[in-house]
Amino acid sequence: MHIEKISEIIAHFIGLFEMTTDEMRLRTNYAEGAGPGADGPALPDQDAYTAAFSSDLQLQDYDARVIYKSGSYDIEYGPAHHLGRVFEESLEKLAAIAAKDIPLPHFGDPTDIVLTDEPELTAFAGPGSAISHAIQVNVLYDDDYLDMTSGVHAPRDTSFVIEQLADFGTKAEIFTPFASLHRTDTYDGALKIAEDLESYIQNAQNTEDSGATSLGTDATHNFIRVDPEVNDTVYVNGKAETDIPVLDDFLPDRGLAKLQEEPDDSNTSVEQTDPSGNSLDVTAGANLLVSVASVINTGVIASVTAVMGNYHQIDAISQAFVYSDNDDIASTLHSSGHSAEDAGTVAKNIALFEHSTFEAPSHADTDVGEPTFPTSWRVSVIDGDVSFVQWIEQYHFVSDNDTMTVTTSGSETTVLTGGNTSINFSSFFGMGMQYDLVIIGGNVLDINSITQISLLYDNDWVRAEDGADIQTGNNLIWNFASIHNVGTDSPFAAMPDYIVETQKAIEDRDPNMPEGLSFDVNFQGYAGLNVLYITGNLYDMTIIKQVSILGDSDDVTQAASAILDINPDATVTIDTGSNAVINIAEIVDYDSFGQTTYLAGQLYSDAILIQGGLVEHDTTQPQPADDRLANEVIAFLDNDDPGGSDSADGVINAGHDFSWSSAHPADVMQAMVA
Repeated sequence: MHIEKISEIIAHFIGLFEMTTDEMRLRTNYAEGAGPGADGPALPDQDAYTAAFSSDLQLQDYDARVIYKSGSYDIEYGPAHHLGRVFEESLEKLAAIAAKDIPLPHFGDPTDIVLTDEPELTAFAGPGSAISHAIQVNVLYDDDYLDMTSGVHAPRDTSFVIEQLADFGTKAEIFTPFASLHRTDTYDGALKIAEDLESYIQNAQNTEDSGATSLGTDATHNFIRVDPEVNDTVYVNGKAETDIPVLDDFLPDRGLAKLQEEPDDSNTSVEQTDPSGNSLDVTAGANLLVSVASVINTGVIASVTAVMGNYHQIDAISQAFVYSDNDDIASTLHSSGHSAEDAGTVAKNIALFEHSTFEAPSHADTDVGEPTFPTSWRVSVIDGDVSFVQWIEQYHFVSDNDTMTVTTSGSETTVLTGGNTSINFSSFFGMGMQYDLVIIGGNVLDINSITQISLLYDNDWVRAEDGADIQTGNNLIWNFASIHNVGTDSPFAAMPDYIVETQKAIEDRDPNMPEGLSFDVNFQGYAGLNVLYITGNLYDMTIIKQVSILGDSDDVTQAASAILDINPDATVTIDTGSNAVINIAEIVDYDSFGQTTYLAGQLYSDAILIQGGLVEHDTTQPQPADDRLANEVIAFLDNDDPGGSDSADGVINAGHDFSWSSAHPADVMQAMVA
């Protein structure tokens, strides 16, 4: 505005100057511009003249004579406010604000100004939820067919193994009622799971009160216990014991993955001049299935917890195994019978419930003077529900049904058609924020559940010569589950009034800490409190499900070797067992890090243990496969007559090694018909 006005003034004077110039050019007489004559008056000395310059003119803005009147300064949509009383009210409120020194926004309706005597409580954002779903699945199909002779043998139809394992899974459902839980991460879904668990536990409690303590099935053991013993008690196959079995004491020696010996640094020759050995080592089992799951969850670390609603705490462990180990060895039936030890198969369900209190360092003053209590607080607020969900599912499906016809060859022969290893490993460690006091406005759902299912079908058929070392059992089924709760050892305390006042103060954003917090013995030694307020519900749910299924039905036939009549000292070892099915699960749940938990509602605390084991006496006989090769194909694959005009005798000196005599052509169909 000022620049435009100055520019206009300058242009105005320039115009006047141009007009004066034009007038001077039109003049014919320049007398007016003539200098003074000699007789004219003397002019004063210009250099010495220092007259003071003064001006009475005042610099003013340019006024274009445009009338402008501003309207209401309300930036919100709606009808504009009229001038008049609104302006006077604004002045009055501004004067009151200036006297109280209250900061105001730059814009807004004057009627929105609220005069308060104290500032509001500053609420910080609390931590969020932590939800994890993990699924691990291993599927292995390793049905092998091996024929070390020159004959042709039809392969077996092993589909009956899958059918039997499916039937085992159906029979195991009675021991694992919680295996059908569906993954969820909502409060409604968690509440539905809690209600189903509580209903089942209540029915089991009624059954136990009536005198029935089992599920009523024909099993080696079927055990159900409501509210099992905590600490110093471990349940093994339905029996309470004091010592936990050690896995290494029962793990079968598979003869695989042995540590290599250190090489000899000496200069001794490693040349071997002795003739080669004469042995046959067949390993058709030795499968290892392992599932390991570990969850350590702290959620929210707090020394004092206050729950305004109800508290549901549920711990559930269900374990089941079903196996069949009926072996037919040299036409002599070796049955698993009703006892696992009869067939060399060890099956154990091991469960443990533990409870402890976190021993935090004391904040109390060591001085004998006046104790220190908090005088200030910092509040964090979470609007809505908070969830800590860890859901782990681990599955093994392994089929290792081998069919072999083997024979000695005069050398060291090793046949390994098993030895499969399948491992699932999952570990979760959750570290939450630390608070001195946590207030939960709704309910708390604390659910821990472990389900373990192990299925094994190990019916073997072995036909061998006298003197063969045959191992068809030595299997291990191991289900181990542990739930360890860390929290308040004593019963929950009643809700004090000052905790309710604290909740109301946070909701009203009152910056003044309630006086009752300053006298709580749990906070002695604290200078200030770090408080978390959850307006909704809190559900902490950890679900682990482990299912391991192994089918290892082997058929091994040792054929006599005619060329070894002069060397009958062959060593034959056949192992169709030595399988291990292992499930290990552990949950460590930190519910509280202090000695006090206040509860305003009802407490629902339930625990249940279900253990069951079934040993089947399956006598299903394998049948030949239907897809046999035609006789024409078998004739085409037969060995050609080595005799002929072009043939010549050959002499091979290999000591006792006669394996060359049973060698096969390069055509793989000569040895494998499937």
